[in-house]
Amino acid sequence: MPSAAPTSGEPQVRVLSAATALPGPPVDNAALARRFGMSPSWQEWVDVFIGTRTRHLSIDLETDEPLCTLADLGESAGRRALDAAGLDPGAVDLLVLGTATPDLLMPTTASVVADRLGIDDLPVFQLQSGCTGALQAMSVAAQLLRAGDHRTALVIGGDVCARAFDLTADLRTMPPEEMINAVLFGDGAGAVVLTTLPVPGAVTLRRVRTRLVGLGREPGQTLAWFGPNDRDSGRPSVTEDYKAIERLVPELAVEVYGELLADLGWAAPDVDYLLPPQLSTRMTGTIMTALGGGGGAREISCVTRSGNNGNGLPFLQLEELLPLMAPGERALGIAIESSKWIKSGFALERE
Repeated sequence: MPSAAPTSGEPQVRVLSAATALPGPPVDNAALARRFGMSPSWQEWVDVFIGTRTRHLSIDLETDEPLCTLADLGESAGRRALDAAGLDPGAVDLLVLGTATPDLLMPTTASVVADRLGIDDLPVFQLQSGCTGALQAMSVAAQLLRAGDHRTALVIGGDVCARAFDLTADLRTMPPEEMINAVLFGDGAGAVVLTTLPVPGAVTLRRVRTRLVGLGREPGQTLAWFGPNDRDSGRPSVTEDYKAIERLVPELAVEVYGELLADLGWAAPDVDYLLPPQLSTRMTGTIMTALGGGGGAREISCVTRSGNNGNGLPFLQLEELLPLMAPGERALGIAIESSKWIKSGFALERE
């Protein structure tokens, strides 16, 4: 997909608001250790090796009962984003949702969220992708807005990962590529409102860039789904090649960072805020080191307290970022999808 960037004569796309929704109270590493019967040394390993301290889960660890669905979180985040933008749901004439974990194959979670928000007679798209799905959704929305047929888009991203985990599993017997998912991931959703309407002092979406770079590369992560004929196959629902991810994600992040700067004619010192990929606290530190500290840009990270909630994460970062940006300030965001290796990024500037 081409970069979502304006050409001469096309309207600018502005970010009016960002909002998020997280399920339940934060779950710390001690609570995970108790739930899975793990030792204090295991908790210490999570603290040091992963670095993430808390996450939010859509399943109650005490009762194993579901707390919410992706549609619940998407609806809540969407309403909050519209409220923050001072808009009624009826002002939305385009909705795009990105996720790796839809509630059902059909109907799409995007359609369910639109119905719950009370909006109809508009294009609704759902993109299935890993951690870059939120940026891919922003790219699609921005291009459709610039085409001139739509004025205001609600873009939603989120994931409910806990539903893929077996809470009865003995983590002590799991291979690392399966066990690590129980501590890396959390659940959550976020939303942004984009518009081509003139808004003085708004944050302008200067560029969205997404590229598949998986040719000849083995998947770094898999997420299976099962039907009635293979639900007892014994295949793991989630696997992760963490070594490949550790090696490739910083490398791809550096590529995206350089490509965005080159596309825009910016230099590293021109960027005031950097939103790096949020796989885990430890990995974020590794990525920031690879990026040279972002040229002195202020880092916007939330994974230590939210866990890796996939397509919800860029919106958690944006929700924190937007109130901080002063007139003339710039920000770059980066997300990397490791299942079949997609690199993506975006650039913002407050008018």
